[in-house]
Amino acid sequence: MTKQQISMVMDLNKCLGCQTCTIACKRIWTKRKGMDYMWWNTVNTMPGRGTPKDWESMGGGFANGRAKAGHLPTRADFGEPVKSNQETLFFDGASDMTRLKPINKPEWGPNWDEDQGGGEYPNGYFFYLPRICNHCSNPACQAACPRNAISKRPEDGIVVIDEDRCRGYRFCMSACPYKKIYFNEEEKTAQKCIFCFPRIEQGVAPACVRQCPGRLRHVAFRDDEEGPVWKLVEKWKVALPLHGEYGTEPNVFYVPPLGPTAFDKDGDHDTRKSRIPDEYLISLFGDRVLEALETLKAEMEKTRSGEKSELMDILIARHWPDMFPSHDKDPAIIDWKEIS
Repeated sequence: MTKQQISMVMDLNKCLGCQTCTIACKRIWTKRKGMDYMWWNTVNTMPGRGTPKDWESMGGGFANGRAKAGHLPTRADFGEPVKSNQETLFFDGASDMTRLKPINKPEWGPNWDEDQGGGEYPNGYFFYLPRICNHCSNPACQAACPRNAISKRPEDGIVVIDEDRCRGYRFCMSACPYKKIYFNEEEKTAQKCIFCFPRIEQGVAPACVRQCPGRLRHVAFRDDEEGPVWKLVEKWKVALPLHGEYGTEPNVFYVPPLGPTAFDKDGDHDTRKSRIPDEYLISLFGDRVLEALETLKAEMEKTRSGEKSELMDILIARHWPDMFPSHDKDPAIIDWKEIS
């Protein structure tokens, strides 16, 4: 039984696509053998095929109350890491004319279609979508695992994999509709984002959250009515789950992108219409997304007229520790060696 649920809200109107979150996660968590191709945190350009390639059409989730098998993504779907001639260039006495270049030919990668976008000129558009494990309240990965190797931590609801119990059957990968579980071919176990639970236990926000220069990630317990997550999800109702139709009850939410104003047939701005099609946003975030966008626009207009807006104050995040009030401790003051 989960006593509390730690959750995250990401404001897609502030994501820079800089990948700082991605690198922060990579440097801490995926350095072991067999993890070279893993990116537990990814930031993809939307609309795009993402990682693993075409994950949105791979299926999974629940059907008739039972975990549903979807497509099992391969390493090629995720994208093999690019290998370069850096050893030759830097250590083997290469000539001055040698240049850094790839020596393998991967056919896909986490940001293969970065910044390509969608739409037609002059109404092209794209936005960035950061993704981690959703630490669902009803995780399909847990339901699909025959080894009981996947569980939700009772103190914070973080979904974890017991690698000692895991036998690498990969039913969890097939059932996860978000395809955020990887398989370590060296260790023969499934691995994924752990919401930086060693940091959470010490009152420190996850690495991807602390390192984000765009100040778009908010972290708090779902039932904390003074925290930013409850206010954005429950009070203002502007933060929505991604593909909630799978029935896993995700605990990562998104403030949808407003998008730039569209041009009409005469080349003038149509202020009533965004370049991002409503239908596309509905396919990602459900029917409530249009209402959430209207709330955002109304509160933005209030601030333009000189009025105060609690919603805008939360999203602007002038005082960044307010984005994770119960986990604002400086990681530099923690003796991590003592803890480990």
